[in-house]
Amino acid sequence: MVIRIDMKKVWKEIKYWSQIFLIPVYCLSFLMPRSKRIWVFGSTFGHRFADNPKYLYLYVSQVHKDSTKAIWISKDRDIVNNLVSQGLPAYYLYTPKGIWHCLRAGVYIYDNYSKDVCFLLSGGAKKFNLWHGIPLKKINRDNLFDYVRNPRSKREKVKWALRRIQDEKPSHYVLTTSEFLRPIFSSAFHTKKVIISGYPRNDALGNMEYKQAASQDELSLRGQIQSRKNKDIKTTVFYMPTFRDTETGFFDVMDLDSFNAFLKGNQILFCVKLHPKSRIKQYLSKLLYDNIIVIDSLYDPYPFLKMADRLVTDYSSIYFDFLLTDRPVIFFHYDLEQYLEGSRDMYFDYNDFTPGEKVTNQNSLEKALLAEDTYREFRESIRNKVFDDIGQCASEQLYYRIKGELNHHE
Repeated sequence: MVIRIDMKKVWKEIKYWSQIFLIPVYCLSFLMPRSKRIWVFGSTFGHRFADNPKYLYLYVSQVHKDSTKAIWISKDRDIVNNLVSQGLPAYYLYTPKGIWHCLRAGVYIYDNYSKDVCFLLSGGAKKFNLWHGIPLKKINRDNLFDYVRNPRSKREKVKWALRRIQDEKPSHYVLTTSEFLRPIFSSAFHTKKVIISGYPRNDALGNMEYKQAASQDELSLRGQIQSRKNKDIKTTVFYMPTFRDTETGFFDVMDLDSFNAFLKGNQILFCVKLHPKSRIKQYLSKLLYDNIIVIDSLYDPYPFLKMADRLVTDYSSIYFDFLLTDRPVIFFHYDLEQYLEGSRDMYFDYNDFTPGEKVTNQNSLEKALLAEDTYREFRESIRNKVFDDIGQCASEQLYYRIKGELNHHE
C-alpha cells in the first residue's frame, strides 16, 4: 500500500502550529509604553486597503493629523507604496518602522481581528473592531457554521485553539450602526462594549472633501464606467453577491450571451463586483461582453457603488449601506434554500428584511431591471432600523466617539 503525503497540507499545519512559539512576543508587547496619539489601522488580515478602517484612516490622517498620528500597516508593499506616494503615512509591517509603530500605538483599528494590523505586537493597545457589515447572516459566535468558534468535537476545539486566541483576544470595542443592532453585536462578539456610530465607508457614497487614495487602475475603471454613462447608458446596475459555496449556481440560471443582448437593447450597463473570496472571479474575469463589466474583486466597492442606479445582490450586507442612497435594490436569491441549509442562518426573516424585488432566474431578473420602483417606504423602514444617524460624516462622528472612550479611561 502506497501512502501519499500532501506536503502542502503538512507545511500549512507546521506553519500554523509554529505560531505558538510567538505567543511570548505577544505577552512581552504588554510591557511597551503606548501613546494614545498613535493609531494604527489595517484591514483583511493586512492584505487590503479597504472598508471602514480605510475611510476612518483617510479622515484622521488628513483632518486631524496635528493631534492624532494615523498610520496604515500592511503586509502588501504595493498598498504601502501607493499611500506613501500620495503623502499618506503607511508602513510595511515587516520593517523596523512598521514593528516600532505597532508596538508604540495606543489604538488599533481594524475590520476583522487585530491581526489585520498585527496581533503579536498589540498587547496593551486599545482595540476597536469596526467590522465589515450590518449582518443579515449570523456572524462570529452566533454563526453555528463557524466551526472555529463553535467546534463540533474536541478535535476541532484543539485544532482551532490557536486561531481563536489570535482572533478574539481581545477586541475592547466593536462598532455597529444602531441601537436596534446592539444586542446582535453584543451576542456575536460576547461583549457589552458596543459603539453605536455610522460606518466610515459610507462617507464614500456622499461627497468626501479629503483625498481618497484610490489606485490608478481603480480610477481608470471608474472613468470608463462614467464615460459609458455619459455616452450610451441609461441605467447602471451593480451586481454584488456575497461569497458562498453555492455561487457557481449563477451560471446554471444565466445565459450571459442573451443577457448581454437584453442589456444592450435596454441601454443597461451591468457591473459585476464579486466578493474577494469568490470562487468564480477567475472565470468571470475572462468573459468579454459589451454591456457587462467585471470589477476586480479586490477593489474598494464604495466609490463604484456611488455610481449605481440599482443594486442587485443576494445576502450581502452591502444592500444595507445602499439604502442610504434611496435607490432600488433587487434580490437575486436563486440558491436561498441551499444557502440556509449549508452556509449560514439569518438573524431576520429574509422576506421581511429585504426591501426590493425577489428574483430567482434570468427572466425575472430582466423584468425587475425594467420595473418601476415601488419599495421606497419599505427601504426607509429598514434603513431607519439599521442606521441611527443618517446624513452625518460618519468618520468624524466615530473619531470623536473613539477619543471619548480613550479619555474616559485615562
